Amino acid sequence: MEPVQVDEATFAHIRVILGVVTSLAIARILNGLAGFAQNRRRNTPYLVHTLWAIFLLLLTAHFWWFEFALAKVTFWPFETYAFLIFFASLHFFTAALLFPDQLDEGAPYEDYFFEHRGWFFGFLGALFLFDMVDTALKGPAHFASLGALYPVRQVSYAIACLAAIRWDNRRFHLALVIAFLVLEAAWIVERYAD
Repeated sequence: MEPVQVDEATFAHIRVILGVVTSLAIARILNGLAGFAQNRRRNTPYLVHTLWAIFLLLLTAHFWWFEFALAKVTFWPFETYAFLIFFASLHFFTAALLFPDQLDEGAPYEDYFFEHRGWFFGFLGALFLFDMVDTALKGPAHFASLGALYPVRQVSYAIACLAAIRWDNRRFHLALVIAFLVLEAAWIVERYAD
């Protein structure tokens, strides 16, 4: 397909569809977290699960902020547009794995989390890897501006997700989510502290 030259109106159209999909992910997380306060007895919250929800909320908000750099892209083949919708959808799918449509009454989130950790960490690991593709779409200068450690960081996160699929040790999972939260917050502060 031929690429489309992007003007402000076209870029606004692209941002709207990405915003809708990203908003669905954020809404899913916020609804899930609010559900804990609304009916705590229905399903017992689990700290690790809740921290992953907070991490994913932070990651998705950061993703949406980062997508502003797409304004630097001047030609848009349909494949790029489709990839970005797919990438934004991965955020939603990951959020849906944390907060399913239905969870048996009284089922603790701890059991649900560990039963579905393969899917959750598979999607989360994919987010980190596809983020490098998304960053590359914004141009070599943008990719380089993130520093040499950026791809190392992303691949390391994906490898950590593979470890999380394999191991169900509760302490490991608590340490991992705390590390991810601290590293993501530090990354955001470092990038935007100006």
